[in-house]
Amino acid sequence: MRPWKAAALVFGASGVVLMLEVLAGRLMAPYVGVSQETFTGIIGTVLAGIALGAAIGGSLADRHDPRTLIGPSLLIGGALTWASLPIVRILGPSVGSGAGAIVLLTAAAFLLPATVLSAVAPMVAKLQIGSLDESGSVVGRVSAAGTFGALAGTFLTGFVLVAALPSQWVVIVIGAVTIAAGLALTLRSPSRPQLSATAVALVLAAGLGAVLLPPPCDRETAYFCVRVEDDPARPTGRSLILDTTRHAYVDLDDPTHLEIRYVRLIAAVIDELPAGPLDAVHLGGGGLTVPGWLAAVRPGSSSTVLEIDPDLVDVARDDLGFDDDRTEVVIGDARLTMRDLPTDGVDVVVGDAFASTSVPWHLTTVEVVDEIDRLLRPGGVYVMNVIDGGPNRFARAQLATLAERFEHVAVIVPEGGVPEDRRVNQILIGSHEPIRTPSIGAGDGELVAGSAATAFIDGAAPLTDDFAPVDQLLMRG
Repeated sequence: MRPWKAAALVFGASGVVLMLEVLAGRLMAPYVGVSQETFTGIIGTVLAGIALGAAIGGSLADRHDPRTLIGPSLLIGGALTWASLPIVRILGPSVGSGAGAIVLLTAAAFLLPATVLSAVAPMVAKLQIGSLDESGSVVGRVSAAGTFGALAGTFLTGFVLVAALPSQWVVIVIGAVTIAAGLALTLRSPSRPQLSATAVALVLAAGLGAVLLPPPCDRETAYFCVRVEDDPARPTGRSLILDTTRHAYVDLDDPTHLEIRYVRLIAAVIDELPAGPLDAVHLGGGGLTVPGWLAAVRPGSSSTVLEIDPDLVDVARDDLGFDDDRTEVVIGDARLTMRDLPTDGVDVVVGDAFASTSVPWHLTTVEVVDEIDRLLRPGGVYVMNVIDGGPNRFARAQLATLAERFEHVAVIVPEGGVPEDRRVNQILIGSHEPIRTPSIGAGDGELVAGSAATAFIDGAAPLTDDFAPVDQLLMRG
């Protein structure tokens, strides 16, 4: 095999493996969410596949002619790439949550394609080694080609493809290219007929599964699997589902109708601010429910929404009926875009940015609270939505973080306290002025403030840019 052809094969096979690794998080997000646990499980499982593939491929290359193996390996690897789509969609709804579920789903869908495609490199290396005198340079050349392919696959997928195409079609395209390359090599090399027949059957089954099983999204953005669901009990009601969680509810005819408990609580906190129009900054847009409510109940109010996902804003406008010319949407990461906002410019900052069910860690720290404090006018309030339960370690640490910068903090928890068996929305409040007790609806919750808030924190350490293990704190136990 010519060196350029050998390099191209290893480059391509390794590139597909890393493309699958990047896409795995997006394909699995509707079922297991997006967190540090998700990416840890994916990276670890794919690395296991790479290691297994290298070991198995090297062993097979010593016992059989590699020319009979490379084509079928690509053919089967491409088919398994396709098969990852139906596997995720069939198993995803029933795997549950947590680290074990993430590893299980990743292994079921992506371990085999990573293993089979990673077996190509040692097969190619075997063909390239003519003598022991050149073995070092051959192994180095093959390893370099594989690494460059992995880099190209990572950058191309993460920076270009996920923003240009739905993940399903990226998987279908790279699977098709891999299958085509494998078929070409199989037809040109001596091969085992039974292996080729098995490969063809696998290709057909995987292809049908990839095409016929529909994705769980109405729309896939660069960050979320998005669904908009009608409310059968309220003809004008719409729910916004991002990955696994309902993030917003909007009544198309009545922006003052707040269906979701945590949104009602945020509104109750804002209602305690002085009468008249308010200026607000919202970290995260979601369905733009709170900006719409604020514009309706306090005419003349203005909102600046810092939203990282431009497609989500289009969903809010096209499918959820948002239309307010006094709301400015700034596209970009909230941590970065808030730097451009004026000091002492707003009355309230609403923190409602989520990746699945956890707040992105860089929006939880003392350093970002400093920046939020800079935006607030005297008497202003920071109100933040978090989801936690059981030991409640993240919520306690987050309130401790607010207490580092605000003289007064409080939290609204469900009536009866935080449940031990599930996670719930909790509303954290920080201000330099005493916090007025909001009018909380029956059954919505109770305010914990003053010495009770200190007891709630219970010695939890504040989060900082140097140490903010948000996803780990959210793990139960």
